[in-house]
Amino acid sequence: MGATGSGKSTFINMVSGSHLPVGDGLRSCTSDIELSEPFALAGRTVVMIDTPGFDDTTRSDTDVLKMIATFLSRMYQDGHKLSGIVYTHRISDFRVTGMSRRNFTLFRKLCGEDTLQNVIIATTMWSEVSAARGIAREDELATENLFFRPVLDKGARMMRHDNSYASAMGIVMQLLPNRRRTLLIQRELVDMELDIAQTTAGAELSRDLGEQAREKREEMEKIEQERQEALLAADIQSAQELEDEHHEAAAKIKTIENKQMGLAGTLVTLLAAGAVSLLVGQVIAPRHRRDSS
Repeated sequence: MGATGSGKSTFINMVSGSHLPVGDGLRSCTSDIELSEPFALAGRTVVMIDTPGFDDTTRSDTDVLKMIATFLSRMYQDGHKLSGIVYTHRISDFRVTGMSRRNFTLFRKLCGEDTLQNVIIATTMWSEVSAARGIAREDELATENLFFRPVLDKGARMMRHDNSYASAMGIVMQLLPNRRRTLLIQRELVDMELDIAQTTAGAELSRDLGEQAREKREEMEKIEQERQEALLAADIQSAQELEDEHHEAAAKIKTIENKQMGLAGTLVTLLAAGAVSLLVGQVIAPRHRRDSS
């Protein structure tokens, strides 16, 4: 898992010898869940799972969460658990944005605190920064509470992936001996039979969407105030432009509200609504009955 353009698909291809689609920019290339070719490692058969990021450019965060949650839960129903999770993060990012923190928060809520010791944060894009700058950023990420320190304190690890086969394989080898664990989202949807909106990750996403809607409504109020002032000043052109901005903000609020409304469904209804069950049943179950990373 990880942000769009952080090297998830490239990492999987390098380790597994697969040919998953790889983008050449920040536009999403992985918009669906993809599985690597199975490969043998240390006497085990391993399959890696490539997921879209929560900042996907072709799907909403609501759709991405439902897709990942449904896939992982159906996999859990079939008796599969993950040996580990790799979260990729670009060391080349000048700063950790609010979007990056939001993505990682959703990832953490999806996994749950009890599975963090099976998580490796793989820093990527080391060739795009000087060694000194990369090390400084790595230290900041590992020691600041706003970034990765809280999960590292709970057993997650951070490792460098320098785009070499050796570093990629080293990360996977660290995960392979792990005791396979059930993710929080799997327990919530399968064992507790919660609606996805009631899950920890779903509640976090709903809260975030609500905050986005609140900010947009405040923006609309300011735009309307400015429009009224423009009308009083007989500035018709500015008033029209502000009215257009008001309509755009209203449309964005409607989109956010639709995302909130779409964040609903138990595992049964989610499976009935999409083709994820077919992917799990036809791809994982017959072909890969051992270990997944």
